[in-house]
Amino acid sequence: MKKWVYSFGDGQAEGNSKMKDLLGGKGANLAEMCTLGLPVPPGFTITTDVCTAYYDKGKKYPGDLKPQVQESLEKIEKKIGAKFGDKTNPLLVSVRSGARASMPGMMDTVLNLGLNEETVKGLAKNSNNERFAYDSYRRFIQMYSDVVLGVEHYHFEDLLDLKKQDKQITQDTDLTAQDLKDLVKSYLDKVQSELGKPFPQDVNEQLWGAIGAVFDSWMNARAITYRKLNEIPASWGTAVNVQSMVFGNMGENCATGVAFTRDPSTGENAFYGEFLVNAQGEDVVAGIRTPQQITIKGKQKNNLTLPSMEECMPNVYNDLVKVYKRLEAHYKDMQDIEFTVQDNKLWILQTRNGKRTVFAAISIAVDMVKEGIITKEEAIKRINPHSLDQLLHPTLDPKAHRRILDRGLPASPGAASGKVVFTAEEAESKAGMGEKVVLVRIETSPEDIHGMHAAEGILTARGGMTSHAAVVARGMGKPCVSGASGLRIDYKTKVMKVGGIDVNEGDIITINGSSGEVILGEVPTIQPTLSGDFATIMKWADEIRTLKVRANAETPEDSATARKFGAEGIGLCRTEHMFFESDRILAVREMILAESQQGRKLALDKILPMQRGDFAKIFTIMEGLPVTIRLLDPPLHEFLPNTIEDMEQVASDTGVNIEEIKRRSSQLHEHNPMLGHRGCRLGITYPEIYAMQARAIFEAAIEVSANGDEPVKPEIMIPLALSKKELDILKEVIDQTASEVFAEKGKKVEYLVGTMIELPRAALKAGEIAETAQFFSFGTNDLTQTTLGISRDDAASFIGIYKDKGIFENDPFVRLDEEGVGELIEIAAQRGRKTRKDLKLGICGEHGGNPASITFCQKIGLDYVSCSPYRVPIARLAAAQAYIESQEAKKEAA
Repeated sequence: MKKWVYSFGDGQAEGNSKMKDLLGGKGANLAEMCTLGLPVPPGFTITTDVCTAYYDKGKKYPGDLKPQVQESLEKIEKKIGAKFGDKTNPLLVSVRSGARASMPGMMDTVLNLGLNEETVKGLAKNSNNERFAYDSYRRFIQMYSDVVLGVEHYHFEDLLDLKKQDKQITQDTDLTAQDLKDLVKSYLDKVQSELGKPFPQDVNEQLWGAIGAVFDSWMNARAITYRKLNEIPASWGTAVNVQSMVFGNMGENCATGVAFTRDPSTGENAFYGEFLVNAQGEDVVAGIRTPQQITIKGKQKNNLTLPSMEECMPNVYNDLVKVYKRLEAHYKDMQDIEFTVQDNKLWILQTRNGKRTVFAAISIAVDMVKEGIITKEEAIKRINPHSLDQLLHPTLDPKAHRRILDRGLPASPGAASGKVVFTAEEAESKAGMGEKVVLVRIETSPEDIHGMHAAEGILTARGGMTSHAAVVARGMGKPCVSGASGLRIDYKTKVMKVGGIDVNEGDIITINGSSGEVILGEVPTIQPTLSGDFATIMKWADEIRTLKVRANAETPEDSATARKFGAEGIGLCRTEHMFFESDRILAVREMILAESQQGRKLALDKILPMQRGDFAKIFTIMEGLPVTIRLLDPPLHEFLPNTIEDMEQVASDTGVNIEEIKRRSSQLHEHNPMLGHRGCRLGITYPEIYAMQARAIFEAAIEVSANGDEPVKPEIMIPLALSKKELDILKEVIDQTASEVFAEKGKKVEYLVGTMIELPRAALKAGEIAETAQFFSFGTNDLTQTTLGISRDDAASFIGIYKDKGIFENDPFVRLDEEGVGELIEIAAQRGRKTRKDLKLGICGEHGGNPASITFCQKIGLDYVSCSPYRVPIARLAAAQAYIESQEAKKEAA
């Protein structure tokens, strides 16, 4: 017979803290605390396997579960000396959830279970406290009705408020025993009227109703949302903990509270917490009464007058201090402890690793290493890499008022306020006059790059987390909210309509790229500060990791930011972004409109010094670190104007007839440009473009190498190759250009020529391609698109549904699809290195900054990852964690 239930109590337990997968975090820790000899009310845990079986069997329990529950219940009765459902000496229990990952407040709890019209009398007589008994009963009716029966809690709160108004009192604790009896009757009548049937009096029916409600709450809306946000698999399930009640609401020598072994906001090594006298746990959460501080220091810090526990319950306080010190020493982490005091005796109801801000997490981790409690490796493992975003971008002042207009996707973290503008040109113009602007577009395109660069932040009505706006904004470190579908943007009238409100060009809005909020007016922001502890953690991570971290950057500003955040080179310099600057777009358009190679060369001669200057600045900033430069990638039509007004402007600037511009634009138009005339196909068709870019690279490298201490060794990347033949043709162009420049300058620089693997065919033919390519950079954005046949710009409309139905566990444009795209990368890596042992391998798509994807890169032996400058610290930390994880896996396998 399979064991479904594990008991604990009286210093003994059938489980321990290593059994979190089976017993959930709460159940495992209750068992562990019992074996440590701490005062834990006895109980039992129904395993997570039951939850899995419950859903697999259409919400039916395993046949042998109920006898095991009954047996465990009898063990509690024996330990407590009371009987479940007994009229004279009733045992009451709590029923709580407990998943293996902490999900505070997401699932349901029932307290005081086992009370009915008869057992409440027994509880009153045994405790010699009628008021306490009926207070517990009214709490039970409200909680059970809400959680199990579906009678919403406000019905009972309204009745409670009416009773207090009638009695002219403000506190629940001022209600008499008779008042509470009256309330119980009102509550029971309300249940009868709402459901058409009475509140259950059978205690076993109550127990199984509560157990079922906890399992059902695993799939409630808030739990599902929490799991999605925290990447917790639904398959884990929850355990159910049934535990004998201890009562904090029996009088003035009773209390309930929550304590943290260190400050969860700042990380300060100071005991921190709150409690309420004569109360039960939900009172602390509900905020009905002002809680008291546990310590005198906390009382003084918060300017409170109510006595601290240290003052009014000194013996209990001393016991609690001993417990918290023991728990932190045992678990070697900051603990979040729930406790109840009954008749001046302390009981511990739960301990778990406490939730904390990223500031506190870093501070606590560093302090614990210094205190000799944990190792550097353990400190690094405890910090969520994603949370570092809070340290790297401005955030909204949490105290400030905000009027939310709409919510979109949190595409790029940080917060920004500014005047609304609807065109990139207006953004650049206004910013040039010193005004702060937010660029608002239906969706962005590469043509908007100069406006995006000038704006404080970007807001789009369409697009997902990996849309053009999102990807570019993250690379720039600009806040971005994408896919705000409630927006109606009219470019002609220059108005954004949302929720019945008109926002005109020039009106001020605020966007929160960390939450997706679009807010009317200006909201003050708080600038981040990188503390000494942050630098310490980064230093430890760098000492441990083997995977290099580069940045995606193509401007001097981005390159400098990347260096500041610890990038070890540039893994992707997208040269087309340089073309959109206002001082060079005209020359680019002249090149595109030219009908002959000679005409294109004349325009390219104008672009050459601009590109050379860009590369020289980047090489100088990177001081000899590797710089991978991708030659022109997007289709040419992206550089041409779309509107008649823009076409007229180009005609005026270039002297080309507007009809000719229209014809050329129509000629270049493609039905599916992502799979069209772009990447190396442009270089094959117009080799003079790649020759110009190669010349700019080599001339800049020679110039900077001559002026600097470190020689420049550029890595030239040919995009979108699907065959060795393409590389052979274009490498010859690059090598020929190198020979010409080296001869002209009388100097040489070393360089590599490689390719971006972003097509399935290229991955499969990697062995042949590596005969020519000296490095592979996996462009996982396009490789994901071409492998899955899904456009990243259009996927947002259905990716959520695919995740809900279990087709995708994660958004494949955010976290690498290891089973499909990942396998192609692994195949390419193996086949490429079989041909060329020293082949350099990295990834430069958005996945390069995703911790789970970084773990995959470590596992298959890539040399580096490349990500946006503002994600470099995240990647450094994640790379260290990936290395630690790989070493632990090796030890376990051995």
